[in-house]
Amino acid sequence: MLSHATARDWLIPYADGMLAADERRRIDGHLGGCAACGAELREVRELNLLLVTLPPAPPTSVAPFWLKLQAVLPQRRALRIPNFVGYRRAGLAFALASIAVLAAAATAFAALPDNPLYPVKLIEENVQLALTPANDRLTVQLQQAGERLREAQAMATDHKPRLAESSLRAYTIIVDAAAVSLKRPATPQVTKDALHALRAKLDAVERVNANRDDDVAGIKQLVAAAVDELDRLEQQESVTAPALTVGEQATPDPTPKATPKPTPRPTDDGDRRERERD
Repeated sequence: MLSHATARDWLIPYADGMLAADERRRIDGHLGGCAACGAELREVRELNLLLVTLPPAPPTSVAPFWLKLQAVLPQRRALRIPNFVGYRRAGLAFALASIAVLAAAATAFAALPDNPLYPVKLIEENVQLALTPANDRLTVQLQQAGERLREAQAMATDHKPRLAESSLRAYTIIVDAAAVSLKRPATPQVTKDALHALRAKLDAVERVNANRDDDVAGIKQLVAAAVDELDRLEQQESVTAPALTVGEQATPDPTPKATPKPTPRPTDDGDRRERERD
């Protein structure tokens, strides 16, 4: 029998699909009779959905930031305090802390949904999209959509179907947000190539899911819906204006002649009144 304390410790990996099948069965048995754990599990799932639906955020260039940081770090020769140990130690500590922060930021860029730094990655993507000019937003959105598919494939490979489904839902949100821009892209060929790349990544996610002994129906349904949406978008792009035949000119229709209207004849009552006046 699974204890209440152990069940609470397993709720987060249970919600993320990270438990083995026998562990999930033990949690299911405990949840059937524990209302408190059931309520806590709902809160965990709501938090996961909130994190997934956060708008994407930008990668930050590390090299320019590091160059600016080096420019303001204490320099022993410039300050002429070679024997002042406190300053040297403070500068070293500041440099090490800066390197740690940069390393964490660089790690967040490639973080997957099961990484504690993944929320930082989403915030960075959100900032990047907010700072991107309107003409370039579609390119960034398609890049972020491709990143969500990469995450979904990695989670499906690691047998974490819940996280894979969350990444696929986040991909759908990004594509829906870009739907208006996809109707009239600034660079049609680049956009077309990006859509083909997304289709290839969707196929890769489906292949990974199909190769599992217990392929997940939710992943299959989400991939199928995403492929249908790509088909619809590509059909919109293929609609073009009818081509004109060179060397031929349309003959304008002749101007229709006005049809004369018959002159109304006076009625008998009108003739009678006319004779009475005479």
